[in-house]
Amino acid sequence: MTRLVVLAGPTAVGKGTLVRALRERNPDIWLSVSATTRSPRPGEVEGEHYHFVSEAEFSRMIEHGELLEWATVHGRHRYGTPRAAVEEHLAAGDPSLLEIDLQGARQVRATMPEALYVFIEPPSVEELVRRLVGRGTEDDLERERRLRTAEVEMAASKEFDVIIINDDLDTAVQQLEKLVLDPGSVRGASRRHVP
Repeated sequence: MTRLVVLAGPTAVGKGTLVRALRERNPDIWLSVSATTRSPRPGEVEGEHYHFVSEAEFSRMIEHGELLEWATVHGRHRYGTPRAAVEEHLAAGDPSLLEIDLQGARQVRATMPEALYVFIEPPSVEELVRRLVGRGTEDDLERERRLRTAEVEMAASKEFDVIIINDDLDTAVQQLEKLVLDPGSVRGASRRHVP
């Protein structure tokens, strides 16, 4: 039976890079596309990277129970996971992955405790800062906000079933691949039990 894998971790830890590499190796793994109220970044494509919606549309989706989870991220924009697509792919038996933030992972756990919760951790806080600065997609104020949020997120890693340290991309992809294709397996990653 297919089990949903929920992937979270601090900003700039490399979740997107990890998921892209995983899907290049395994195009049959279904990745949920989140809805967001933020504007597209350069190169982002509607329906591929996100569903870009207005504040009013996002509020309508919440009111109608169309989101599995949603959150205001970094105190600015709302993100959420459309429920119907997740349920459809799980029912079809597709290996399914959510790449979401900590708040969202907590909400999904409340309704889908049977999912496998995977936390992506940087090799060090210094490396996380280097990656965030290196992205060049945020101004100084936004970078500081994201670093404060990352500190809170890092402290929550113990809430997850499995932690993968994203030090070496190939190793991290192999660990995540095994978990998504065989969610009962935790070999190659540190096992943590949720209290």
